[in-house]
Amino acid sequence: MVDGGDALRWTAGRAAAHLRVPTRADDKYSRGVVGLRTGSDAYPGAAVLGVQAAWRTGIGMVRYLGPARAAALVLQRRPETVTVDGRVQAWVIGSGMDAAARTSDETAALRRVLDGTVPVVVDAGALDLAVGARAPRVVTPHAREHAALRERLGLPAGEPHGDAERAASARETAAALGGTVLLKGAVTTVATPAGVTASVDAGTPWLATAGTGDVLAGILGALVAAAQADAEAAGTGLDAEALGPLAATAAWLHGRAAVRAAGAGRGAASGPITALDVADALPRVIAQLLGASAS
Repeated sequence: MVDGGDALRWTAGRAAAHLRVPTRADDKYSRGVVGLRTGSDAYPGAAVLGVQAAWRTGIGMVRYLGPARAAALVLQRRPETVTVDGRVQAWVIGSGMDAAARTSDETAALRRVLDGTVPVVVDAGALDLAVGARAPRVVTPHAREHAALRERLGLPAGEPHGDAERAASARETAAALGGTVLLKGAVTTVATPAGVTASVDAGTPWLATAGTGDVLAGILGALVAAAQADAEAAGTGLDAEALGPLAATAAWLHGRAAVRAAGAGRGAASGPITALDVADALPRVIAQLLGASAS
């Protein structure tokens, strides 16, 4: 990643360096445990999408904590998911939530996560709580959410134009927030508090469809949990700067999985996809990436 100036274009080689391959010495805990507090009664599908993406990215365990209807749908799709609280190496919060409709109990639970010590992926309906949090965190706004976040930080809230302006805006937001920013778009920009930046091309415009942001959050949560598990085993932990390359890698996997799901590449025509298609394409994309990096 690049410190200031133009954002570094994230590549397959850079993404491969941040994938964790299990060994014969691993168990489900050493591979990482990611927890998700996502979904709502209005949007239960967001929970399913994030959980599916986390499993498909490669993780030892997924814990899901959320409304009963969302939990039932998660278990119907992914029965291996654990729906009781417990230790995790990363959290994903906010996907499929509406900040205006959040209960006081849910807000308190999200604040406890954000005041903890493990890294947090902050999406959608939890972005309003990211300012002033203590946990290492990466926020995942789209353009309108980014403008609202900047307003909360006391920064100019106008939408930037062009890749260079978007990168500069994301860097400014990350510095003020004290966390990493993954600014979603046709070109996704990742910026850390120190001003380190990367850009990731979405790969296909078919990715602009409902639920794909929930998938991205799940991918990123799995990557962060695996990296945090390794860091904890070494007696350390991830900080906001370390979340930058993981965020760029998540965006890269997300885009390549969308391309594969859409049937694009190698001269083939592309076609419509759904968010679950993207999640389900992840294992093949990861296997291909690891195979290429080993050759």
